[in-house]
Amino acid sequence: MAVKKISLSSSTFDIHYEILHPKNEKDLIVLHGWGSNKEIMKQAFGKLLPTFRHIYIDMPGFGKSSNDSIMDTEGYAEVIGHFLKEIGAKKDIMIGHSYGGKVATLLQPELLVLLSNSGIPIPKPLSVRLKIKLFKILKAFGGSTLAQLFAAKDVQNMPQNMYETFKIVVNEDFTPTFEAYPKTALLFWGKEDTAAPLWSGEKIASLMQKSTLYPLEGDHFFFLQHADFIADTIQKEIHG
Repeated sequence: MAVKKISLSSSTFDIHYEILHPKNEKDLIVLHGWGSNKEIMKQAFGKLLPTFRHIYIDMPGFGKSSNDSIMDTEGYAEVIGHFLKEIGAKKDIMIGHSYGGKVATLLQPELLVLLSNSGIPIPKPLSVRLKIKLFKILKAFGGSTLAQLFAAKDVQNMPQNMYETFKIVVNEDFTPTFEAYPKTALLFWGKEDTAAPLWSGEKIASLMQKSTLYPLEGDHFFFLQHADFIADTIQKEIHG
């Protein structure tokens, strides 16, 4: 376990990370999803792909890494990109789960691996739209405590700056970013995923010129049960 202080503009971030197989030459950088941390990603891939130097990162505001700023995904990519330069890491392979996949896409590694990636706006059911409207009404009339009861589980007990960040990133449409992506991408998706439905993965695959989509059994955290297959597919892509 290590920590690196990153200063950008007027903000400072203490980025916690862990490196496995530190003597290996090629780097595998692994980014977790929103509300998660590096530990779940290490649980999945820490014992696989042993010929790479693994770099597991707590992104700003998650795990043990600090964040007092309000950011969009480009801001996250800037911080992580600066961090990678500071520790001398190369963007050989990047694995990104959900939100982490958006950050990884902006960083354009040599091989991009997306796991149930976000970035395609998902239409909200009527019940959710009504809930959001009620939340705004309650908040407008000063009922912040009552309004908080209606907040999504993803944002309950979240620091204000992270809540504001969440509101920004959850509505980002990465369609143009995916469409312009120039490098090879492997997409793995949970068939039963409701947070990032399979159809959104199919759309991303159709936008990326050099991509392959692998639908697999499971929900948003399907990769925990399919890590071996994902690692084997990465190896085959690298070695042909």
